[in-house]
Amino acid sequence: MSSWFKKHGAIFGVMVASMSLASSPVSADSLIENVNGITLDDEGNAIRFAAMVIDDDGKVKQLLSRDDKRPRELDFQFDGEGRTLIPGFFDAHGHVMELGFAALTLDLSGTQSLEEALEKVAQYAADNPARQWIIGTGWNQEAWGLGRFPTAAELDAIVPDRPVYLSRVDGHAIWVNGTAMAAARITSATKSPDGGAIETKAGKPTGIFVDAAAGLFADVIPKPRPVERDLALAKAQEILLVNGVTAIADMGTSMQDWQSFRRAGDSGQLKVRIVAYAAGIDNMIAIAGPGPSPWLYEDHLRLAGVKLMIDGALGSRGALLKQPYADRPKESGLAMLTSAQLRNKMSRAAMDGFQTAVHAIGDKANEEVLSAIEELRLTYKGDRRWRVEHAQIVDPVDIGRFAASGTIASMQPVHQTSDRLMAEARLGPDRLHGAYAWKSLIDSDAKLAFGTDVPVESPNPFPGIAAAMTREDASGRPFGGWMPEERLARQDALHAYTSGSAYAAFAEDRFGSLEPGKRADFLLIDRDILLATPSQIKDLKVLETWIAGRPVFVQK
Repeated sequence: MSSWFKKHGAIFGVMVASMSLASSPVSADSLIENVNGITLDDEGNAIRFAAMVIDDDGKVKQLLSRDDKRPRELDFQFDGEGRTLIPGFFDAHGHVMELGFAALTLDLSGTQSLEEALEKVAQYAADNPARQWIIGTGWNQEAWGLGRFPTAAELDAIVPDRPVYLSRVDGHAIWVNGTAMAAARITSATKSPDGGAIETKAGKPTGIFVDAAAGLFADVIPKPRPVERDLALAKAQEILLVNGVTAIADMGTSMQDWQSFRRAGDSGQLKVRIVAYAAGIDNMIAIAGPGPSPWLYEDHLRLAGVKLMIDGALGSRGALLKQPYADRPKESGLAMLTSAQLRNKMSRAAMDGFQTAVHAIGDKANEEVLSAIEELRLTYKGDRRWRVEHAQIVDPVDIGRFAASGTIASMQPVHQTSDRLMAEARLGPDRLHGAYAWKSLIDSDAKLAFGTDVPVESPNPFPGIAAAMTREDASGRPFGGWMPEERLARQDALHAYTSGSAYAAFAEDRFGSLEPGKRADFLLIDRDILLATPSQIKDLKVLETWIAGRPVFVQK
């Protein structure tokens, strides 16, 4: 039994029991006492408190200073022992099921060379002889310093007898072996689909399939069973809660994902709050029908809108650029949608009140989305909160268009530190202004929402906050920060990971800060985040995670 339950379990059990008595009219207020409480107001200003009263619905009832009188009648009192308490993090952009599956399959995200990755593939295949396909994620040829994509031949040398299907770290390319290509009937005559590319050499596929080309394997790769999906969801929630993520915008929810969320909700196992954005119009209609779903399971699940994609990723050269890639002058990226298709899909969503979140990484892609929003907002009035997901490379002339059109920039700070060298190679030194331009966006009055793009990056928000403040990687490079004029103030970064993300999901009346009437979703951490240095913030630890006034993770 954990030390927390040794100290508080009996009292907490009484609280739960009393709350279950439907006939009882007695208030079930709880008091979280003796904490270094921190939350932010709407302007990003810090509010400090020493105690918090939580009502029987799991909502904040009152914040108290050290001098304020405490309520006399309580069903539960918790001593925070002076530790720092902050709102739970709201990850503005993640992939819940992919996180779970990545944790349960072959993970190549930590590999530092092609040789290391091949060793892991070979070991995984040997350890799992009954698996018909070897499926994994996380490879990154940039981290390997390879200077090229890996090949099918390199996989064939170690696993020749079973199909191997490995997703790149950003999910925008796959690496397969010859057996997988044979299963999908891929030959030299196979054409690249619209919005995708088959990498070839001497006219033959090399084993790399970018963006939409990965769909060529959709009919042959094994589909997870419902029980496997539920296991992946449970694993994903476990990982998120350990990292202090109490809510997440799930970008690209399929009907199968939604069914897993609903099964967890029905059985009382949905702990993390999920705001879902359907994977395309068809999933949007199938899941929610005539309009966004209501909040379900006491504010734990909602289908808010649709996720669309106009381009690919910078690492696989799928991001759509205004000018050709500096390191491949004949290419400018992949358009996943034409301008007309983008507008039609956004209009179809907006006409029924769905929020649109459009993946746009390259400067041309961001320009296309902003132009579509400027046109559509003339027809679709009101508070739409159009979202651009990633907004990594924005032409400086387009930055002011975010605020002017009421568009939210949903960004991931750790992408900047992960992608810095690759971005320099892809764009060249003269086209980096407007890359990961957080400060320029804030200064233009644009709304920022921060996330991690998990499992592309770690779900831990603290390194992202440190990166936003310094623009230095985990090793402190480059000293002083990359394009340091784009560094953010500490509270701006924290706001974007909490209230900013909640606002971006139309959830600011429920989560994102600790104010009366909002859900009591909070963390206990090992250091004061407003006093810690960026290097200390990067290493901050979550000691406890609470949702709706109840602990869901306690560090052992």
